[in-house]
Amino acid sequence: MDNTPADIKNLNPEYRARINRVLDYIEKNIDHEFNLDELAQISFFSKFHFHRIFTSVMNETLFDFIQRTRAEKAAYLLLADMTKPVTAIAYDCGFSSPSLFNRTFKKYFFISPSQWRKNKSNRSQEDSNLNQTGSNKGQAKFFSPVHVEYAENTIRWRFSMNTQQQTVEVKDLPEMTVAYVRNIGPYIGNPALFEKLFGKLCSWAGPRNLIGEDAKFIIVYHDNPDITEEDKQRISVSLVVPASTVVSGETGKMTIASGKYAISRFRLSGSEFQEAWSWVYGTWLPQSG
Repeated sequence: MDNTPADIKNLNPEYRARINRVLDYIEKNIDHEFNLDELAQISFFSKFHFHRIFTSVMNETLFDFIQRTRAEKAAYLLLADMTKPVTAIAYDCGFSSPSLFNRTFKKYFFISPSQWRKNKSNRSQEDSNLNQTGSNKGQAKFFSPVHVEYAENTIRWRFSMNTQQQTVEVKDLPEMTVAYVRNIGPYIGNPALFEKLFGKLCSWAGPRNLIGEDAKFIIVYHDNPDITEEDKQRISVSLVVPASTVVSGETGKMTIASGKYAISRFRLSGSEFQEAWSWVYGTWLPQSG
């Protein structure tokens, strides 16, 4: 076990990587009942030092992070699957009882889970109506004729977005191991941040011969920006690597689960990302079935 440095506000990259490893474990096992011994062991710190360092890095205690992450994941799932019972979502997110879920959810969102689902559902319907009819305030109209193709375990949709044809494919992808560098805090509209993160990752991966012609870079957005506060949003700029890759320093390693993924391709300027995300989630997803 390492000792905490005198000034834990200036943590070395290895310490931050250890905390990232704990964050990855919590995120992957959000329905699990965690304890301090278990998480400290993953971090390779003593319990006392782990708790201090975690709070320093995250600006919230371990308990607060776990409860907030569970509540935010539940907030997303309540909208992602409108037919799933609220109680089932509570257990999926690691809450031990419906009453605890309700208390925790109200702490962060000020309303009950059921009311959250109802309010957002009503809002989504209003937005859908606006998208179909437009508005006198200049809201963009999405005219989306749909063409669906089926081929070799792939479903492909073709839509039009602002007169341009866009394609979305749903594919089964294998599990991927990625090396990453992570940022916690605001990122929207900050291309310099992404340039910095890619620079760090490539500086680490290049000397290790991990960047070839078929290199695959992935940015993982761990939090929904419509739910999580800006200063707590996590992104990981990642590179697909062999599972046996050894990481060190600020670079971490995690797996991206296998399964069905929606893939849409765009050519974008730095100011057009939000429109693309809104189209995928606001137009394609509701119409995709």
